[in-house]
Amino acid sequence: MLVGKAGKSGRKPSIWRGVPRWARICTVFGTVLTVLSGAVLVGTEVLMARYEGSVGKADLFGDQAAGAQVKKSDIKGPLNILLVGIDPRTPTAAPLADSIMVLHVPASMDRAYLFSLPRDLYVRIPAFKRADFPGETTKINAAMSFGSKVPGANPDAARGFELLATTVQNVTGIKRFDAGAIINFTGFQRIVDAMGGVDMYIERDVKSEHKQPDGKARPGNTRGEGYVGPQALYKKGNRHLSGWQALDYVRQRYPKNGVPDSDYGRQRHQQQFVKAMVGQAFSADVVSNPIKLDKVLRAAGQSLIFSGRGNSVVDFGLALKDIRPNTIEMIKLPGGGVFEGSKYLGEQFQEGVPDFFTALHNEQLDPFLLEHPEFVNKAK
Repeated sequence: MLVGKAGKSGRKPSIWRGVPRWARICTVFGTVLTVLSGAVLVGTEVLMARYEGSVGKADLFGDQAAGAQVKKSDIKGPLNILLVGIDPRTPTAAPLADSIMVLHVPASMDRAYLFSLPRDLYVRIPAFKRADFPGETTKINAAMSFGSKVPGANPDAARGFELLATTVQNVTGIKRFDAGAIINFTGFQRIVDAMGGVDMYIERDVKSEHKQPDGKARPGNTRGEGYVGPQALYKKGNRHLSGWQALDYVRQRYPKNGVPDSDYGRQRHQQQFVKAMVGQAFSADVVSNPIKLDKVLRAAGQSLIFSGRGNSVVDFGLALKDIRPNTIEMIKLPGGGVFEGSKYLGEQFQEGVPDFFTALHNEQLDPFLLEHPEFVNKAK
């Protein structure tokens, strides 16, 4: 279980011990790491400016559209940060939220809790005038698609994020998100490759639905649905994955391919991947290598659209400097199917999840998790 900061006599040694001063001045930006990447913000003005300049910026919460004057302020906990992973295909295709995660940082700002919402969570998506959307009860990942519609123009992912954020707030009771990010899943491949791959634990043998062993796409089945041909295999145990392998692994969700708990298993694998990337970003192989670090920073920035509601990526990186890989608690929210007769409608949360959200609001997650250890997602 996570605990607060150690006192002066028991203070943990700094993870930056032995790391050059130019890399010590800044820190890991946890929110980028979480949908799944990680980046160490470096202290030289040139590299910080390059990273800040490469990050896409957008009005993800509708603050500017509503005429709100968002002012910069000191970043203090507790914080709630919404992270949405998308897999964009074409500029004309409406985006779907393939991964929805919330990073909760308590007032102490020295640890974090990461939980996922099922993409098939059956919810009421509220009306959204900016996209002429009247409201509908359906799967939550459609909120991004509904909200992204712009009459006479290509879909706007930032506008879709706004509707999704409102929907997630209604589900969780979170009153306001302090920051948000849209993360392009295909960008993670570049991040992992820039780091030289990622080490993570594979909890069971998993076969790829989409990729062949050499990374090429499996051909479609001309006689029916799905794919044919040899499948990439991810064997149980500690493995070193390249960019395409890591991205492919965290996409798998079918029991026939070795993920018996379907999308809940995929959520767990995505969280494990996040934590592995945080650890990799902290490794001396990355932070003490200026060339590799620069590549990682640029790859991370190019895969991200961020809104800090008046604060920058660098501001948040500095504010979250005390969060370490071993202080990110991964949470699983139990759920089950919703049916109308024999028709599957989506997923719903099971008993105990409302109590989890109450504990989050009251800053009581540690005692809640002591009483409900089944809510903790283990790495192994």
